[in-house]
Amino acid sequence: MKIHYAWAPVLLAATLSAAPAFAESSDSYRETQLGLYLDAKQAYALMQDDESAVLIDVRDPIEAKFTGFATPTDIHVPWMLADRDRFNEKARTWPMHKNTDFTDQVREQLEAQGVDQDAPVIVMCRSGSTRSAPAADAIHQMGYSEVYSVTDGFEGSKLEQGESVGVRAVDGWRNSGLPWSYSVDPDVAWQPEK
Repeated sequence: MKIHYAWAPVLLAATLSAAPAFAESSDSYRETQLGLYLDAKQAYALMQDDESAVLIDVRDPIEAKFTGFATPTDIHVPWMLADRDRFNEKARTWPMHKNTDFTDQVREQLEAQGVDQDAPVIVMCRSGSTRSAPAADAIHQMGYSEVYSVTDGFEGSKLEQGESVGVRAVDGWRNSGLPWSYSVDPDVAWQPEK
């Protein structure tokens, strides 16, 4: 098993000190079976430090189209998909349903890329954990031993003051100066099975 000694103190400290506080202050935070968490900046630093690290984006493709995509993403498989055939008038949005093929699709991508089961696997959703945490658990159940959930996600937290209250413009991948684009790499983009 490959151990990342340089990250052990940082990750342990982040997990023990930041995770409980974050869990108490955020409705979107979910704990994972492994208890491994990174914020977007830590995730990017881990990817720079360890070339075997893999970033998996679990957002619906429409989210990526309109909010952007982390350019170093290795795998894109949605945990949840918008049901474009039904509109929920009361909620004023389209309902989401679980991607029933998630596990098979992720396994196929991980195997195609030759990802070792002890390599760091980093899972990111929009705001940090409502989808990345259960997806991380599913990947762990496939036998991967180092699966992280990105606690601030791609878009980050909501502004609490000012004219843009409620806009996700605090932390997260996009707001932390990390590499991203509105263009999605066609070799990485999830495509529904025909």
